[in-house]
Amino acid sequence: MYKRILLKISGEALAGEKGVGIDAGMVKHVVSQLVALHKKGMQIAVVVGGGNFWRGRQGADMDRVTADHMGMLATIMNALALQNAIEKESVACRVQTALSIPAVAEPYILRKALKHFECGRIVIFACGTGNPYFTTDSGAALRAAEIKADVLLMAKNIDGLYDSDPKINPSAKKYDAISYMDVINKDLHLMDITSITMCKENNIPIIAFGLHSENGLVRAAMGEKVGTIIH
Repeated sequence: MYKRILLKISGEALAGEKGVGIDAGMVKHVVSQLVALHKKGMQIAVVVGGGNFWRGRQGADMDRVTADHMGMLATIMNALALQNAIEKESVACRVQTALSIPAVAEPYILRKALKHFECGRIVIFACGTGNPYFTTDSGAALRAAEIKADVLLMAKNIDGLYDSDPKINPSAKKYDAISYMDVINKDLHLMDITSITMCKENNIPIIAFGLHSENGLVRAAMGEKVGTIIH
């Protein structure tokens, strides 16, 4: 069992089959597993995307910095929804944002985040890195390095990492394990190159697993062989 984990979950995943907005059933599915891991004594951080509300590429006619800032604001809505659902399960949770919005959440301060872990609180990091031109995957890799997470868990819509899209290619091969460099060289689109490189340089293993599988998050965090491990 890992002691401290960081879960990266996309905004699209929280939208469920609707594709947009927040699906209450999917939030409950995620939160129930986070609470189960919390009860086992695990220290938990979450980085959430915002694609269910806004993606930077939607702003094709918009300044990139403006579009990316809008995406960061979208992640806050998802973070607050997760926080609310977690607290309904009587588990303490804090949202920290890379952009300062003190009326709704704490600013990101590493030492405060570490203190929250010590006090048994789940911490949700919003706004990615707080900088345009960086994805929330980069934010997840950065926060995982800063908090010294034992593993970065990537929640996916498929059950691992494949050499091609299994929805298009029925013969796609699933990897049980693969190196960071092979992910980059084979252009497998698990995360952007910046994120993969940061995990490689800080020796943070990545586990890509299926979010929709039964207890997939719990099983991955407990060290079971699920999905694909990148190391």
